Amino acid sequence: MKTNYSLPLMAALITAVFISGCKKTAENPSYQPPVESGFEMDIFKTTLGDLAITFIGHGTLIMTCNDKVIHIDPWTNLADYAQLPKADLILITHEHGDHLDPAAIAQLRKETTSLVLTKQCAQSVPNGQVLENGQTLRIKGFEIEAVPAYNLVHKNKEGRPFHPKGVGNGYIITFGKTRVYIAGDTENTPEMKALRDIDIAFLPMNLPYTMTPEMAADAAVAFRPKILYPYHYGQTNPQALVNLLSDQKDIQVRIRKLQ
Repeated sequence: MKTNYSLPLMAALITAVFISGCKKTAENPSYQPPVESGFEMDIFKTTLGDLAITFIGHGTLIMTCNDKVIHIDPWTNLADYAQLPKADLILITHEHGDHLDPAAIAQLRKETTSLVLTKQCAQSVPNGQVLENGQTLRIKGFEIEAVPAYNLVHKNKEGRPFHPKGVGNGYIITFGKTRVYIAGDTENTPEMKALRDIDIAFLPMNLPYTMTPEMAADAAVAFRPKILYPYHYGQTNPQALVNLLSDQKDIQVRIRKLQ
């Protein structure tokens, strides 16, 4: 099913999803969401209620569950945030401009919004809560765990990793018993490969800054998420990851518009 809507109507639809408890539900992994104003949405059952994931693009996502709206790396290049629901929680993975956008954060904040970010990001955006690699926080009814996000191989022309170790975060958000991993900008690190019990994972493939499809496949085989979304994939063909994991029947790769 594919339907096109205007952006204001899309905002109303997203709002209706979290207010109504997401009545449309992915009862099985073959669920295909509608396309609405260029954004796609998948919906999953959790013990907290339905979890709706809206794919804004690049590394930017919206998740709604238990009457709460979570914005991840909001970026004004991708959406008019005046037309989308305000945030109960904002997560920022690292300080690069396509992930840390103070203007987007300002648009989404309300008096009760919580902001979780890295130490470097806190230098640019006030009144946030810093979560360092390996730390866990319970906030807005969700458990948030910061997973190290960094490069092992890819470096800039000065020979420094595009994302040094100890700086950026990926996040595991636990919705009741459902664990969702948003990797941030990273490669297939030992910390990533050691993860367990991940239900939904987002792995980046934006070359040369993050992973090749082979790196993403290597990580997926190690920690075995039930559903895997390649995201932040730039000009990399996400079908390559599908092909690499075609023999891993317990890992379902879903491709959404997340360039």
